Amino acid sequence: MNNDSSSRIVAHLKKWISSAAPGAKLPSTRSLVAEYQASPVTVQKALQTLSAQGLIESRPGVGTFVRAVRSARPSDYGWQTAALRSPLAPPPPASSTMRNVANDAISFHSGYPDRELLPERLVRAALARAARGDAALFRPPAAGLPELQSWFAHELGASTPAGTTPPNPSDVVVLPGSQSGLSSIFSALAGRGQPLLMESPSYWGAILAAAQAGVRIVPVPSGPDGPDPAELARAFEESGARLFYAQPNYANPTGAQWSAERREQVLDVVRAKGAFLVEDDWAHDFGITSNPVPVASRDDSGHVVYLRSLTKSVSPSIRVAAVIARGPARERILADRAAESMYVSGLLQAAALDVVTQPGWQTHLRSLRHQLESRRDLLVTSLCQHAPQAHIEQVPKGGLNLWARLPDGTDLERLTRDCETAGVIIAGGNEWFPAEPAGPFIRLNYSGTNPGAFPEGARIIGQSLERNRA
Repeated sequence: MNNDSSSRIVAHLKKWISSAAPGAKLPSTRSLVAEYQASPVTVQKALQTLSAQGLIESRPGVGTFVRAVRSARPSDYGWQTAALRSPLAPPPPASSTMRNVANDAISFHSGYPDRELLPERLVRAALARAARGDAALFRPPAAGLPELQSWFAHELGASTPAGTTPPNPSDVVVLPGSQSGLSSIFSALAGRGQPLLMESPSYWGAILAAAQAGVRIVPVPSGPDGPDPAELARAFEESGARLFYAQPNYANPTGAQWSAERREQVLDVVRAKGAFLVEDDWAHDFGITSNPVPVASRDDSGHVVYLRSLTKSVSPSIRVAAVIARGPARERILADRAAESMYVSGLLQAAALDVVTQPGWQTHLRSLRHQLESRRDLLVTSLCQHAPQAHIEQVPKGGLNLWARLPDGTDLERLTRDCETAGVIIAGGNEWFPAEPAGPFIRLNYSGTNPGAFPEGARIIGQSLERNRA
């Protein structure tokens, strides 16, 4: 009844306002109550609706008036073109992996694991405890909470063999996610205009961070076993680079894992060139049929700058990572981080530390290993059955993704469009190459939602490939 009365009053007053002059005063609330035979509450509700629509404005102690209508005119930002000048490098387009899609789509594109693969109970409890503690109110040290620094140092130290000095907690700088760490590392250790060696294909976020830092990427081809040491040495020699970015464990997008021999060979090259290896250990918690062994565990001379993230394994909302670097390199990275963000939220640091130090964390990781294995195998089987044209050179031993080579001549843009029309979202492989793509590829994430739809998704990919080649 009140809703109907309120709507009737709004309609009548709108008609009156349309012919009234701007600034005209509306009748008082008492007059409107009498005129419309409605309660004061109903009249006030009608006036609030008109105010929310921008038709009237209330002046306390004076009355309610018709608001002047201001005609909108297009804004002119042309002056910014001259002020900003041309960018030093054209900004890369937004990654397809960051797209939000309909809930009923079969999603292979995302870079994050499904919610059911996260330690939700641990995360909720940790956030509640952190909110009740001092971390919710005080500024943490610039390099991070000492307890969290110790945890990251201990994690790497556990893989360090006898005869190699493990890292100290003071070598750790806590970051608001590994993406911001990449930007700081490239800026602090390479510098604008300087060369940076990078595996090809490689993580699109590293390519973006390098572009933003203004460094010049020199691609180094990398296969299922990692980069060829001789090719890497030649790239160092020809480019004069002193920084090499790589993902030795479960690389994104290929899933490649370096062997023990390859780790030593690459480290020998880096040492011989007096250079740094930026080791991105993003998938440390996603081993399936092997365990990750960081290259940094074999180095105590400061040649390896080690990046470890908790964002994907703990929660996308807890953006906490760390870089472990020794010597002046660590001080330069810390200075860059201080200029960028001063410190990382103590609340998020405390919550992340709480999660990874609970007994349930290791239980979760063991369960996660089995869940990822079943998802990976289901997707591989589905592709072999329904989309044999998508060649998987290597079934990854960990990580979240499959990397599939498509037939030569495949129109990748048309393929992704046709799949999306049929309700399947895939990520074309071009954005993982820092230079020209070596061929048509797609990256498929097997940790996304609804694994039961993997066979249907593979069938649609296979059909789209057939049409693509026709």
